[in-house]
Amino acid sequence: MTLSLIWAQARGGVIGRDGDIPWHVPEDQANFRRLTRGCAVIMGRATWDSLPERFRPLPDRVNVVITRDPSWKADGAVVAHTARQARELAGDGDVWVIGGGAVYAEYLPAADQLVVTEVDLDPAGDTYAPETGPGWAPDAGDWLESRTGIRYRFITYRRR
Repeated sequence: MTLSLIWAQARGGVIGRDGDIPWHVPEDQANFRRLTRGCAVIMGRATWDSLPERFRPLPDRVNVVITRDPSWKADGAVVAHTARQARELAGDGDVWVIGGGAVYAEYLPAADQLVVTEVDLDPAGDTYAPETGPGWAPDAGDWLESRTGIRYRFITYRRR
């Protein structure tokens, strides 16, 4: 069982603005689908809400949603009210934490790996990636160009 965090970030650590991702890199979305398919994903309620309705729940995944609202429910979502409960509900297989910012910060100390797509842009944002700090060994891929014209690269961080 591996606990992984996955996100895309622009320069300055921006991961979101107004409940959305301020860029479009289809190759990042394909990588996300490939890595998380067949696993459990943990997300905050705002991240669930930010997913287009046609993709909720994310197919071929156990969708665990953390919310403080005791009455919240949604078709296809496994509801948790704490990070610990979410982890238990995710089961014994590989688990991917997919956002948002506060949820990443909660799970970072327990994570085995981080899979980060670095996007070569400098957009305004209101949600930021967690500070990884020391103790992580990065393995950065080459810079690539998306079919949308945006430069990006994949970086996998593993605990030292």
